[in-house]
Amino acid sequence: MIRSLRSKLILSHLAVIFVAMTVVSFLLLSLARGYFLSAMEQSLTAQAHLIIQALIPGATAALQPQELPSAYNTVQQQQSSNISVQVGSNAPPSDLGRAPLSYLNEASVELSAALETRIRVLDEQGVVLVDSIGDDEGRDLSEEAAVVAALRGEQQTYQQMMGGEDWLFVSAPVLAEGPALSMVEGRVAGVVYLGQPLRDVTAVLSDLRWRLLLAAAAALPLSALVGLALARTIAQPVRALTAAAGRLADGDFDYPLRATGQDELGQLSRTFIAMRDRLQAVERMRAQFVSDVSHELRTPLTAVKGSVETLRSGAVDDPMARERFLASVESETDRLIRLVNDLLTLSRADAQALTFRRRSIDLRTVARSTTEKLTPRLVAKGLHLTVELPDIPLITFADPDRVEQVLVNLLDNALKHTPSGGRVTVAGCGLKVESGCAEPVTSDFCPSIPPPLPDGSWAILSVADTGEGVPAADLPHIFERFYRADRSRSRERGGSGLGLSIAKALVEAHGGRIWLESTSRAGGTGEGESGTIASFALPLL
Repeated sequence: MIRSLRSKLILSHLAVIFVAMTVVSFLLLSLARGYFLSAMEQSLTAQAHLIIQALIPGATAALQPQELPSAYNTVQQQQSSNISVQVGSNAPPSDLGRAPLSYLNEASVELSAALETRIRVLDEQGVVLVDSIGDDEGRDLSEEAAVVAALRGEQQTYQQMMGGEDWLFVSAPVLAEGPALSMVEGRVAGVVYLGQPLRDVTAVLSDLRWRLLLAAAAALPLSALVGLALARTIAQPVRALTAAAGRLADGDFDYPLRATGQDELGQLSRTFIAMRDRLQAVERMRAQFVSDVSHELRTPLTAVKGSVETLRSGAVDDPMARERFLASVESETDRLIRLVNDLLTLSRADAQALTFRRRSIDLRTVARSTTEKLTPRLVAKGLHLTVELPDIPLITFADPDRVEQVLVNLLDNALKHTPSGGRVTVAGCGLKVESGCAEPVTSDFCPSIPPPLPDGSWAILSVADTGEGVPAADLPHIFERFYRADRSRSRERGGSGLGLSIAKALVEAHGGRIWLESTSRAGGTGEGESGTIASFALPLL
């Protein structure tokens, strides 16, 4: 259960919600508790001030109330208004030898507070003079830390358990003002000691705590449902991708997979579909490649086997027949060697393992030397050869043997597909491409350039013929391996369908481009002149 992606997403979703609610609840409870305690402390401080003014004429309180927001003032006013102080005799003592607040023992004092505030007034010795509940009157509290601090002139606030519940206590010093209290002005004349139970605060916090727990209890199932829906939207495409990948591993390229959504999962699905389609295309090409290789190998091997069987059956004794069959075996063997070499070249190109001896070369020199080598074959077939090269050098960084191999393949195709009396033209030029616009560097013959050639300077060689041309339907496939526009005639002419594929691999390995333009009477009306222009471009130095 925990291993599934959906379960992990749900659990992580719930964990985030739980942690967030726990932190928020803790902060909220802490804030509420601090709010109420601060409000209560402020209220007790205000009550102490009122008590001192009512009971002790000529005295003031050294109070240090906290600076609180205006929201606390309402609570303070409500609590302070609930205090009732009645003094039967509040005349200050005439005997200066007595304690400043001792007259309160002889006065009729009634203290009451609707909010259960306990009020105690202590003299300068820490002895309780007045207690609102009467329990501590006459008791010496001078040892208590709050009283000690107040007698030093400091206000003190603290919490304490009393009677099984929390109380908040505030002790405030009473300072003498003038001779009315028979003391030096500014000295501590006594202490007002107030306390209030925190049961209301505890009740409010407990209620808030239960409400938060109920909110959590309601939020977690809802969060689980939301997490389940979210996990399902994430896990379902992942499961579909997993199933599709498993079927793809078994060779099933037709397993349906829908790409929905514009998020990362949708993009992943579309990428997977594109990868599957490409693998399917590669698999078809591989199967076709194996089929084509088998077919190409079977033809010369069958011819060799037939010649050998004929020789063994008695033709070996006939000198003329023997020479004819041995020549056939030699020709088919050469054909096999060329095929194997072509396949080896393509295999190395696919593995990016072709070796090059690159150097700065002039393409005009390569074009002249190559055409000189093939001139006898062109003349023997009755073709007219024209070489049009610019006056300025076409310098590029390349392997001259590989460039010659490319040019030989293009010339060989022109020779095979151009009838006697036709023309073959080898042309070269320099071209500068900038922002998609081509501008000749030389004023010599340049073929039309199909886009796109990358921006830069290019050296271009092209081979044009006046042969039957390539049908428009075959042009997109002309550089595919073993592809022939006319398979029967091509095989009779000795072609394997690998020449243009090898040329393309070699040119692209040099960082160049190769393309082909053709006009074919077979694919049109039969009117006008047909022909093909095969061109390749290499970076110009």
